[in-house]
Amino acid sequence: MKIYVNANAGHDGNGTIDRPFRRINEAARAARPGDEVLVAPGVYREYVNPVHAGEENARISYRSTTPLGAVITGAEPVKSWKHYEGNVWVCRIPNSVFGSYNPYTTFVYGDWYFAKADKHTGCVYLNDRALYETATLADCIEGRVYACRVYDRALTPEEIEALYPNIYSSEFRTKGAARFLVPNRRYSTQSVACVRLDM
Repeated sequence: MKIYVNANAGHDGNGTIDRPFRRINEAARAARPGDEVLVAPGVYREYVNPVHAGEENARISYRSTTPLGAVITGAEPVKSWKHYEGNVWVCRIPNSVFGSYNPYTTFVYGDWYFAKADKHTGCVYLNDRALYETATLADCIEGRVYACRVYDRALTPEEIEALYPNIYSSEFRTKGAARFLVPNRRYSTQSVACVRLDM
């Protein structure tokens, strides 16, 4: 069976071509072994959690109707940035945006992770580039770049520039490296992000 999804559809879809589901996860709940989920181009800001598994000879497949046209992302656009000081910007995001899992209250850890536990599982992006996370607002304001090492030797400035190119922000109209701070406020009703953009 073919199940259709379109981000521009109404909220009362049933998965048919005439009344597609609005969210991929709605199709994922309905899909059974052998079904094909056809997703119209668009940005789908959601968590997809299929209920049923496919079988060896009857897989459940998900396909964009236009190659690379459908994008699934957990990122939420933030347009409430306010100037803090100098080249540092701040915004407040209600924890309700995150649902049952706030990635800014959970630190990265594991037997494969050998750094101290001061980085969160969430990430802030600016123009599709991940920003550095700092532990304090003072560190964000200072804007020091982390020391990098590869194969037990320091990176040259040219290698660092290749790994962390300057960010051009049409929103902030500036060019430079960027970093962010998200304080760990487990019981707060908001997460706070601060961004520094170096000129």
